[in-house]
Amino acid sequence: MAVDPLSASRAYLDAARAAQRAAGTEAGDSVDFGALVQDAVRQATQTTAIAEQQAAQVAAGRGDIVDVVTAIAAAEAQLETVMAVRDQVIQAYQEILRMPI
Repeated sequence: MAVDPLSASRAYLDAARAAQRAAGTEAGDSVDFGALVQDAVRQATQTTAIAEQQAAQVAAGRGDIVDVVTAIAAAEAQLETVMAVRDQVIQAYQEILRMPI
């Protein structure tokens, strides 16, 4: 499943707005991009850990396979979004480096 740049930028914008609401900042205040990226990676890690726990429960005979598939799909989508944002940031940085001074 490919993530296009438009979806990645929308995900970043949504994350920035959520961070502004959580921090109580106004629209004119700046948002720490590094903190947004760290939070997104942390959430992706937590989602993956939940998927792994549910897979272990199914292997032990105490879980439902539908929950595992749903958790894995959510973890995959979140990881792909983080990677798409990362790729766009790297691409933008490389483009800035190519600009003539």
